[in-house]
Amino acid sequence: MNSTHRRPLPDRGSHPVRERADNSRRPENIVFGVSPVIEALRGDPRRVDRVMIAQGVRVARLSEVIELCRSNSIPFTRVTREALEKYTDRGANLQGVLAFVSPAEYASVDEVLENADEIPLLVVLDGVEDPRNFGAIIRTAECAGADGIVIPDRRSVGLTDTVAKASAGAVEHLKVAKTQNLNRLIEDLKKRDIWVVGTSVDAKLTHDEWDWTRPSALVLGGEGRGLHRLVAENCDVLVKIPMYGKIDSLNVSVAAGVILFEARRQRKAGEGV
Repeated sequence: MNSTHRRPLPDRGSHPVRERADNSRRPENIVFGVSPVIEALRGDPRRVDRVMIAQGVRVARLSEVIELCRSNSIPFTRVTREALEKYTDRGANLQGVLAFVSPAEYASVDEVLENADEIPLLVVLDGVEDPRNFGAIIRTAECAGADGIVIPDRRSVGLTDTVAKASAGAVEHLKVAKTQNLNRLIEDLKKRDIWVVGTSVDAKLTHDEWDWTRPSALVLGGEGRGLHRLVAENCDVLVKIPMYGKIDSLNVSVAAGVILFEARRQRKAGEGV
């Protein structure tokens, strides 16, 4: 990849998405009981999104669950028995532990980058929590020819069945990776000469004014609050989609489509020059 000269671009802000995340639905992909959870953690830990352990439960092998979570950097939380039981049918033998497991396998960030085009086009999500939004973004990114998506391993929806269905099969064709720290990821992308482009309603630059023929990573914020402040500050540049009605922002999956297909348009036009 050719080295790209960097220049500081000071505009800062938050992502132009102001909608309520739908957290009312229960996750579909659950493994519960000590032995099944341990087997999931041993067999393919990248498919385990997170683990919940009931407070006060004294099962000897729970220490093994915790150790496997720590060694594989999988988040785990202590919750009340009542909080744990709401995710399963009444009378299920939970043994004080359950895991949320992805129906699809995650790639590593290195895999995404190593398999990217010579001029990468990546999508980074800063805490998208609605599974239908995430699935729609995966579908849009795949259709626009993006190289992959990176999500944080906390405060973000994972690859659930709902996400897979909303992606209309695109999850089988586009690599999705997790990162423990978005800001470290952004610094790594910069070192690889990939421009990091965030989104903000307060940005001075519109999405079609940015030169998407450069190696770029589009960073989209979550529902309601947009980009975290530090993530926005660490981006090379912020762009906005101009609004012409009375509402000042788009749904995050729609915003992804508008920007990614503008990037594809510019790259296609550049091929003909």
